[in-house]
Amino acid sequence: MDIRGELLIGGEAFVGSGPGFQGIEAASGHPIEPTFPAATAQDLDRACGLAAEAFTAFRDTAPEARARFLESIAQNILDIGDALIVRCMAESGLPRPRLEGERGRTVGQLRMFAGVLRDGGFLQARIDPALPERKPLPRPDLRLRMIGVGPVAVFGASNFPLAFSVAGGDTAAALAAGCPVVAKAHPAHPGTSELVGRAVQKAVADCGLPAGTFALLFDGGRDIGQGLVADPRIMAVGFTGSRAGGIALMKIAAARPHPIPVYAEMSSINPVVLLPGALAARGEAIGREFVASVALGAGQFCTNPGLLLAIEGPALDGFVASAKAAMAETAAATMLTPGIAKAYEAGVSVLEDHAAVETLARGRAGEGLQGQAGLFSTHADAFLTHPELGDEVFGAAGLLVRCRDAAQLQAVLESLEGQLTAALHMVEADHPTVRTLLPVLETKVGRILVNGFGTGVEVADAMVHGGPFPATSDGRTTSVGSLAIDRFLRPVSYQGLPDALLPDALKDANPLKLWRRVDGAVKAP
Repeated sequence: MDIRGELLIGGEAFVGSGPGFQGIEAASGHPIEPTFPAATAQDLDRACGLAAEAFTAFRDTAPEARARFLESIAQNILDIGDALIVRCMAESGLPRPRLEGERGRTVGQLRMFAGVLRDGGFLQARIDPALPERKPLPRPDLRLRMIGVGPVAVFGASNFPLAFSVAGGDTAAALAAGCPVVAKAHPAHPGTSELVGRAVQKAVADCGLPAGTFALLFDGGRDIGQGLVADPRIMAVGFTGSRAGGIALMKIAAARPHPIPVYAEMSSINPVVLLPGALAARGEAIGREFVASVALGAGQFCTNPGLLLAIEGPALDGFVASAKAAMAETAAATMLTPGIAKAYEAGVSVLEDHAAVETLARGRAGEGLQGQAGLFSTHADAFLTHPELGDEVFGAAGLLVRCRDAAQLQAVLESLEGQLTAALHMVEADHPTVRTLLPVLETKVGRILVNGFGTGVEVADAMVHGGPFPATSDGRTTSVGSLAIDRFLRPVSYQGLPDALLPDALKDANPLKLWRRVDGAVKAP
């Protein structure tokens, strides 16, 4: 499959007429052919118009038809073959095994949502039969189902060029919900985005769906992305990126005459709590495991463990010595983009130059766009009085906060902003402390894990990849797992509608064979 630098709109592929840009080879900084002329305001208008026209027909497709559509996208992505991995390696600097795994995750997400559609539980079908004889007032017949909200704008992420991009989790969830998608490719990997976009576009055609079901736009700047969120036909937004970028889109969405939700995953430092019992039992091993996690993928994961909390004492010494040794041997790694590399160096410089921070160890120096890993230390007193120490450093850097006792450790947790994850390293002797900390963590994070690190987000029904602001813009939601579809659905209730006019999910005969809540009780089909 060729990469031609073309926009994908309305079942067509054509070269845009806006300013051109090129992908950049992450390892060298050199441009990669071809040039991608940006979309214009007219292209944006056409893509959104076609999406709005497609919405009614697409949301009315049977769940089975949408399931087959998602499976077709998955197979088309696999059919691209090695060309997808090779291009993605060049644009992202990520290694082959990581990207092959990410391709598998992307395909797995699409197939998971196909299963969600066939299960039908996402419809949340509810029926309260009429009670005409009820006193003092009769009850009307009431029936409820979930429907798609309308066309969704999806922004590709820099750090996951497949799984959080053109056909990633946001797109899969929106399409499963019956919402057409207008995707804005991330400028760091335009070639990868075009290849995947063509796989989606082919599935739209092969499954006989409206041409406006999917569109892919390119832009090296911000105009198209901002215009996309402002367009009145877009009903929701999926975004993964920086806090500044997410907040900017939230402001645009809120200022519309008809405000819409922006589901933005933004900033998280993912605290790791090292409890005394665990440190005494295996502190050195935890130190090595931490460095492996914080340096994974040059630290460019939203769940990267950027903050360590521990109570001072001899048990902590073994962890520190082990982590320092492992960090010193950690090779520099290529960052995703020049901008990310520059921001990482600036963040590390803040820590290195801070009077209250000690540099414990730096990894091996690199060159070009390679980031040098680092481990730093401060005391809880300083952390609590210097809020800048809690800022995210997106890359392979960790800050250890030494606490006097469990009470101060809890105070540090209570001071934190919302997070995606928190990890507890513990043994049974630490359970009393953990019982005290759990209520705090439940208000701060979306996922609490034990004896591990947040890097690695399983695509599963019980997964939450979200958290209170600024981890996400809406802490009630998740962008990973089957519940991610709920972001793009809304409830509709039907009162007294004749059975012949009801949607299949609510008909008396239950042709979709759904589990439904009838008169307050869950009933099998």
